[in-house]
Order: sequence, then C-alpha cells, then structure tokens
Amino acid sequence: MSWTDVADVTGTILLALGSTLTLVAAVAILRFDDLLSRMHAATKPQVLGLVLMMTGVALIVRNPVAAWTLVLVVAFQLITAPISAHMVGRAGYRTGKVDPETLAVDELTEDLRASDELSDEEVERRIAELSKDFERPDGGPAPGRR
Repeated sequence: MSWTDVADVTGTILLALGSTLTLVAAVAILRFDDLLSRMHAATKPQVLGLVLMMTGVALIVRNPVAAWTLVLVVAFQLITAPISAHMVGRAGYRTGKVDPETLAVDELTEDLRASDELSDEEVERRIAELSKDFERPDGGPAPGRR
C-alpha cells in the first residue's frame, strides 16, 4: 500500500466525517427551538465539518494550488463564522428573540443599561476623544471624515 492509497482512504474518511457533521448541523438548525441553540448548531459543527471536508479534498487532489485555495476557504470560514454568530446573537438579544431568563450569564444587559444612561454630551465627548487618535499629523481630518 503506497502513501497515495493511504491519502485517498484518509481523504475519503475525512470527507464522510465532514459531510456527516454538516448534516448534523443542518438537522440541529431545524430541530432546536431557540435562537442561541440554532446559532450554535450553525457555527460549531458546520465549521468543523467544512475543515474536515477541505482536508479530505486536499488529501485526495494533492495539488498545491488547490490545497492553498482550500486553506483560504477554511481561514475565511474560521474568521467569519464567529463574527456572524456574534452579530446574530446580539441582534436576537436586542430584538427580544432571546429569553434573558434562560441565560447563565447575562453581561449584555448591563452593557446596554450603562450605554443608555450616558448623556448625549458624554457620548459626544467620548467620540471627540476617540477621533483625536485618528487625526493626521498635519492637523487634517481623520480618514473618512470631512
């Protein structure tokens, strides 16, 4: 048995495992009731399934250009999945789709309450303070500002 045979068998197994995880994620999205459970199912097993499938494809194809393309696909998925899940969770929380009573820890309510208590003058002062960090050395406005 040569190393190409081992790579083919390993790649096939990884493709099957990745496909199974992705299928489990899809079923979980349909079966779970609340937003946070569905969000968890849409990100965790789906990303791992994609990583396994891309690794399996790379082992079967054995082309360096294709392998680096697959690495980029996995990298972009690893970068974007947590960010999108975070944004979906926050949007769901703010629109009332998440029941705060079911959360073990609820730090977002404290943050939202603190931001609501800030006066308009305090908000303007903080924005002005932060924009000083982005001003150009020649005294011109920050990039993107007039």
